[in-house]
Amino acid sequence: LSETPEEISMKLPMKFISGCAIIFCLGMSTFGFHHPIPKKSAKKSGPMNVILVVIDDMGATDGGVFGSDTYKTPNIDRLTTQGVRFKKAYSACTVCSPTRAALLTGKYPARLHITDWIPGDSPKNRQLRSPDWTEYLPLSEPTLADYFKERGYSTASIGKWHLGKSDYYPEHHGFDINLGGTDKGQPPSYFSPYRIPTLMDGPVGEYLTDRESSEAVKFIEFNKSKSFFLYLPHHAVHTPLMGKSDSVQSYKSGITPNSSHRNATYAAMIGSVDDSVGRLMRTLDSLGIADNTVFVFTSDNGGLQGSTVNIGMRAGKGTAYEGGVRIPLIIKWPGVSTAGRVVETPVISMDIPATLRMAAKSKGRIQVGTDGRDLTSLLQTDNSWKERNLYWHYPHYHSMGATPYSAVRSGDYRLIYFYETDKVELYDLKSDPQEQHDLSGSEPAVARRLKQQLDRWRMDVGAQPPNKNTAYRPGLTSPEIANRTDLD
Repeated sequence: LSETPEEISMKLPMKFISGCAIIFCLGMSTFGFHHPIPKKSAKKSGPMNVILVVIDDMGATDGGVFGSDTYKTPNIDRLTTQGVRFKKAYSACTVCSPTRAALLTGKYPARLHITDWIPGDSPKNRQLRSPDWTEYLPLSEPTLADYFKERGYSTASIGKWHLGKSDYYPEHHGFDINLGGTDKGQPPSYFSPYRIPTLMDGPVGEYLTDRESSEAVKFIEFNKSKSFFLYLPHHAVHTPLMGKSDSVQSYKSGITPNSSHRNATYAAMIGSVDDSVGRLMRTLDSLGIADNTVFVFTSDNGGLQGSTVNIGMRAGKGTAYEGGVRIPLIIKWPGVSTAGRVVETPVISMDIPATLRMAAKSKGRIQVGTDGRDLTSLLQTDNSWKERNLYWHYPHYHSMGATPYSAVRSGDYRLIYFYETDKVELYDLKSDPQEQHDLSGSEPAVARRLKQQLDRWRMDVGAQPPNKNTAYRPGLTSPEIANRTDLD
């Protein structure tokens, strides 16, 4: 983080004193004395700091506390003991950009018309075409950063952005700092040189997750005496799969044919994410501001099949099923959340900004969307929570298997409507969490009721349906499709 020459010159005397203090402490340690324990902070009565960590493509079971016997995540596990873990958390979409827009605005992707990863796929010779959707986050949409900045917070986005080209980068959406955010969905490399235009390369071989973590720590330290909003959307664990070699080798030696997850490189990447969480937690403790900081940890969509396994769920990222939209979610809110609590109530991405806006404890002109619901009552008790439906809308094709669909979860039922076939599938997630038994034929009344609710919701939010592809030619083989320009 840059400082002016005047700021640096004013700090030099203090840095000299601090250097002497460090030498003194090291000397004391040599003679058997220990460093002091982390500072204990008095709980803030005013605005809380906010940290929102978003992992790219991390599945709902990608961690020790989430059910993996392979991925080692001691810091994330410890965060769950201090906060609340949501066992049935959902992303707003089966791919990244729509969910990121939902996390920042509090609105359903269908309402924003940001319904695919940017710029999305354009497959040839498919029955339907994508609608004329929005491939950027409009500047007219207030974000969490705008919300907090108006209330006097320092704001930073460190990591992946993927919500439009340079005119729509984080600095145009309320963030004071943008480090690493571009229109790209993945980094060219996880090792420096990174070739990310908005992030200076580090020493050769520096690991990207470590670098993002270091920049986040600098931001926290610089703003320790004022309120801050840190958005840390790590590029990990998105492809290309690249882990630190020593960690990869360590995981390889421990993986067996019976292991729940068997990708050592992916495991190493999860380990680096966990290290980042640990660094943030230790920094908050050492600065004495842990009790003044709301800490949220989540993902943008389900785990990618081939990289990981979404244990106990069907399919993964880029599909219509549970594995594509089930994600981890942990919220630690000192003085509000009950430490170690596990919540079974289904929640969704838009609930996060609806909750975090409560941290500022002040009114202002800028607000964020209200498609989500404030989760603070669930952080303490279920008594005041009323059941509601959750919805998804993906009018696109995806290489991992999705065809255009919309879906609704109501109670334990999940209904999926497929636009190509004009058919629905209905599953009882309580008895069939892996969505193996379609009940649309045996429970037609339930299917009809949920389809009607889904149709009403699509109309309410202005969801864009896919369009008929008049150039569609059934029966063409892949080589024939590749050479035909009339199918574009």
